[in-house]
Amino acid sequence: MGFLLGFLVGIGAILAWQRFRNPPDSDLTVPKELNPWQYVLSCAPIAYLQVDGENRLHWTNPLLGKLLGITPIPSRLLLQLIRSYELDQLIQETRLLQAPQEKSWVYHPVSPDPLQAAPKLHLRAYSIPLNQGYVGVFLEDRYEAVELSQQRDRWTADVAHELKTPLTSMRLVVETLQDRSPPDIRPWLDRLLREVIRLSDIVADLLDLGQQDMGKEPSLNLTLLDLAQLIHRVWQTLEPLASRKQVYLQYRGPSSFTIEGDEARLHRLFMNLLDNGIKFSPPCQSVRLDLTPQEGQVTIDVIDWGSGFREESLPYVFDRFYRADPSRSRPDAGVGGSGLGLAIVRQTVLLHQGTICAANHPETLGAWISLTLPLSQAK
Repeated sequence: MGFLLGFLVGIGAILAWQRFRNPPDSDLTVPKELNPWQYVLSCAPIAYLQVDGENRLHWTNPLLGKLLGITPIPSRLLLQLIRSYELDQLIQETRLLQAPQEKSWVYHPVSPDPLQAAPKLHLRAYSIPLNQGYVGVFLEDRYEAVELSQQRDRWTADVAHELKTPLTSMRLVVETLQDRSPPDIRPWLDRLLREVIRLSDIVADLLDLGQQDMGKEPSLNLTLLDLAQLIHRVWQTLEPLASRKQVYLQYRGPSSFTIEGDEARLHRLFMNLLDNGIKFSPPCQSVRLDLTPQEGQVTIDVIDWGSGFREESLPYVFDRFYRADPSRSRPDAGVGGSGLGLAIVRQTVLLHQGTICAANHPETLGAWISLTLPLSQAK
């Protein structure tokens, strides 16, 4: 939305400059059939269309026809020209809410040749409500941005694959040296082994995420498991880290609760969430975990007493490699996190057909991760 606001401010500046250069008495360079706003939008580097209250096409700039490969015909219903449910829904929401809206989707144009499909378009639309039920929509092609993102993901997956074998070899060498080294050397080898294992875990995370990027859904090993017991087992694993900071688990929920899920993936999910809670909570505080059974699903809330997320960071906290801000860095370790933990958590939740969101808790002001999981997986 920032791009749209900047663009509109630019239009205002252009019109002000144009009125200064061309007073009302002088001959304007704007074609007589276009008013100043239409002239500016015709020269804009972004496609634009405008519909009336009945969703009939009112006006477009030349770039729209070029972008979508159509011939805009005024007074025609928009859906007759642009067969996009997403665009139609965006316009309806804008008109209903009387507020700017934004939407991204993949558009599949109708090809004039039934034997050859038209290339798909990655579109992003910014809509604005106008007077008398009219709506204006700016459309941009995000092909280059999407292509760059896919190339980055492919490169990351390739690098992770190449690192997997040498890291496995390094781990075997270090474990062999541990048994054959003098006592004064072993602490250094222990530290080296921990770092190698940490790098191996990062590589495994990248490979897991890379499978989804390439359209390969990771498989789930579904079993019936006790979710409450799993949470307590994870906390016991993290107990040494929690004890150093005198952080304790405040669990609210049933002592036993059975769901169907992938135990290894859910174990990793709670390891990430509780590990973050411990690291980002101040000493002598709690990490709160609420397990709330509901009809057909369960809600899990993990809340800490740390500094929370910045508001502008909330839409991105589940993106891989994203670290919200320095206050959410690891204060007790000499290095920052990989930025993959919450990305893995989101992937696990989605694989289990659940939902997840992030916020700052109104009571603790710390990070609040809320997720829901179905009690059983649809076959």
